[in-house]
Amino acid sequence: MSVLVDTNVISDVLHGDPQWLEWSANHLAEFESSLIINPMIYAELSYRAESRRGVDEIIDGFRLRLVELPRDALFLTAQAFKRYRLQGGKKTSPLADFFIGAHAQVLSIPLLTRDIGRYQTYFPKVSLIRPTIND
Repeated sequence: MSVLVDTNVISDVLHGDPQWLEWSANHLAEFESSLIINPMIYAELSYRAESRRGVDEIIDGFRLRLVELPRDALFLTAQAFKRYRLQGGKKTSPLADFFIGAHAQVLSIPLLTRDIGRYQTYFPKVSLIRPTIND
């Protein structure tokens, strides 16, 4: 089974986050053969990169597979964002988390992340692989 990996987990390892490096590295290793990302995660990884080649090297190094967003995920993104706005959300366009959560839900796969707030609120059907109190 595939596991969608959020940008923050990859960034923890890339940038040696003192609090999350061990947790993130262990989970990336645990799911190494089944990790996928989508275009939103690719774009987020590109923010600090010097070149597209650098991002592709990161993807290859972590053995990530880039998977496009299906239309059902795009539609679900818009519906979740609409709920966000109706509940008083201030952003005027969907954040990456909406695309990522919708993608995991539509594919019925778990999401490896440590940023759980929006995912739990707007995509409660998504199984989250996340830090626990003991981590």
